[in-house]
Amino acid sequence: MSKTAEPQTRSLSSRQRCPQASGLECLAPLVRSAEETPDPILTTIKGTIPPWINGSFLRNGPGKFEFGTDRYTHWFDGMAMMHRFHIREGNVTYSSRFLRSDSFVENSEKNRIVVSEFGTLAMPDPCKNIFARFLSRFQTPKPTDNANVNFVKYKGDYYVSTETNYMRRVNPQSLETKEKVDWSQYIAVNSASAHPHYDRDGSTYNMGNSYSRSGFFYNIIRVPPPEEKAAMEDSADLSGAKVICSIPAADPRKPSYFHSFVMSENYIVFVEQPIKIDLLKFMLYKIQGKSFSKVMTWEPQHATIFHLVNRHTGKKSEVKYYTGPMFTLHQINAFEDSGFLVMDMCCGDDGELIGEFTLENLRRNSGEEIDEFYNSLCRNLPRRYVLPLTVDEQTPADENLITLHNCKATARMTKPGEVYMTHEELHNDELLQFGGLEFPQINYDQFNGRPYRYFYSCGFGHVFSDSLLKMDVHTKELKAWRYPGLYPSEPVFVASPKATEEDDGVVLSVIITPREEKSTFLLVLDAKTFSELGRAEVPVNIPYGTHGVFNEMG
Repeated sequence: MSKTAEPQTRSLSSRQRCPQASGLECLAPLVRSAEETPDPILTTIKGTIPPWINGSFLRNGPGKFEFGTDRYTHWFDGMAMMHRFHIREGNVTYSSRFLRSDSFVENSEKNRIVVSEFGTLAMPDPCKNIFARFLSRFQTPKPTDNANVNFVKYKGDYYVSTETNYMRRVNPQSLETKEKVDWSQYIAVNSASAHPHYDRDGSTYNMGNSYSRSGFFYNIIRVPPPEEKAAMEDSADLSGAKVICSIPAADPRKPSYFHSFVMSENYIVFVEQPIKIDLLKFMLYKIQGKSFSKVMTWEPQHATIFHLVNRHTGKKSEVKYYTGPMFTLHQINAFEDSGFLVMDMCCGDDGELIGEFTLENLRRNSGEEIDEFYNSLCRNLPRRYVLPLTVDEQTPADENLITLHNCKATARMTKPGEVYMTHEELHNDELLQFGGLEFPQINYDQFNGRPYRYFYSCGFGHVFSDSLLKMDVHTKELKAWRYPGLYPSEPVFVASPKATEEDDGVVLSVIITPREEKSTFLLVLDAKTFSELGRAEVPVNIPYGTHGVFNEMG
């Protein structure tokens, strides 16, 4: 189903609504290769780290951007570097290691880039003769196992993940790299996202792609909880994983790119957005000498489709829910309320964003050069979409079906079985001064898939995040932590042991700066007041990263 997008009532794009920046500083030091710190080192504590925090804050992201004289082109291409801040009794140690992926090992042995990444095409071996080098262009490039996006968990084991069919199991204490895991050895998928959802019964849900002669499909995957016997064995275990629903792409020649998906207590929603992957170009891209980032296109003539699936039965709704063209990387939360599914997510109006994060752009000089780049980028803002769950032949046409109190989102049946939705802005104008937001996190263990009130995120007043934000979705009030020259990582919420309220706990974030060498610190904020409790300073350089988790210790 390919729809022409219907016009939204909003006239200005998310980028146009945020102020233009001027005089931004250069961020090149934040995308520089770093040294690993395999043995834990002590940090210097300023203020107080609450003694009840007991566990490790694990972070992932690109950490090495060249081999020999070969340089990566795109930020996403950098070799995965894992970081661990271990917190116990008010003290903090830091360690880091490069993931010993096949990509890292092969590149290191040859001292050049031999494995292609998202934005960098590996060149043929210069030691081969001309004919062999020519033929190598026609070989299908193998997917990378450079898992630099996230830490994820299946059956109690930690893995690092990217968006190919490969993950790497890791030891969350030592950061040791363990075996490579290929999703396609367990289920019929060609790739899987780095943003699974976790059920309270111990099972894990994810989304993966598959393509064959019968078409291109988006697959919902369920990995069951660990068995007691299996939990004793030190090996990767995805046994019992199965595809519970396969959703055919609206255009099998140009499927949509996705980074994550929506999950509530009873439903999964896959967002098919108009960022398209041209499969013909994908197959030809090595012959043409183009990187994978070149095969993605933003096609706003198409609508965004929400595919609703019952996650217990795997049955897909026959109702087609859709809205205008929009771009989303990360969902905030989703919950069911009085026959409606409420979905909160970070959205923008321009999907050209992903290919622009080249290292050349990120390393632009201060002032006019970096200002121009930043001002060209899409700004993501929090939105609320609401799906009516009971749509049938009795549903009236062309009237707003959303009857939730104080909800500005709308849904109208445009023809039998098709519902067009408009969103509610989940913020007030104050947020625009922070450049929009991304990397949303909630009190996941207690409130994912349930009605909630607070989320934490990064504000983007620069190309990389330059503030931490707490949003009250009931009042749309904002609390912020922001200091010039300091760039925080995605905030992660950790609940206090005897928490009785949703925001009773702390928020952790790693703060880096381009202004001073080796001036990194772990920041601990009171989640309720959003005031600083303490920081753990560590004399290392950490490149700007992607995602992280808190691994609680017993």
